[in-house]
Amino acid sequence: MNELDFYFDIYSPYSYLGFHRLLQIAEDKQYRINFHPVDLKQLKIAAGNTGPANIEIPPKIKYLIVDLKRWAKRYELPFGSIPKAKNYARINSGVFYAMQKDMTVDYIKAAYALVWGRGGNADDDTELQAIATSLGWDAPEFMAYIASPEAANLFGKSIENAINRGVFGAPTVMIEEDMWWGNDRLDFLEEAL
Repeated sequence: MNELDFYFDIYSPYSYLGFHRLLQIAEDKQYRINFHPVDLKQLKIAAGNTGPANIEIPPKIKYLIVDLKRWAKRYELPFGSIPKAKNYARINSGVFYAMQKDMTVDYIKAAYALVWGRGGNADDDTELQAIATSLGWDAPEFMAYIASPEAANLFGKSIENAINRGVFGAPTVMIEEDMWWGNDRLDFLEEAL
């Protein structure tokens, strides 16, 4: 089966949208998705993008919310509100735990449902435990894992891999050296496949 690499951050609303669309494209075109969680802020800094965050620019964030709602409606996805958390390392690191359980897609769906579907807090222990429980996992084991050096190391390597491949934003899809950045570029990916 052909493969593609998907670089995403649970913090990124466009990754939320792109993830769901990419699942459809990959199924239709018979591609396997390799999931790579990243820290969008670190990607931006590594690329020299040190400007203010969208949330710090009132007219931009106002428009961004409208735009996100339009995309969510198009994809028939729920959209809550701008989430409360500031730290997404643990919820992103949970992807590696999900990989060990062969439940990567289920976990990412649950994480995005919390963060962007409901506007929940991605760094809240109770919320994270609820995700684990909903997937049939041992919640204390999951919580220990996402706070572990192993998880931090894997997350760091995933970010480093993305930077080394020239990834500067999320979502990004790569097939070998070809890159598609942004939820709004997935039609071009689909055409290419």
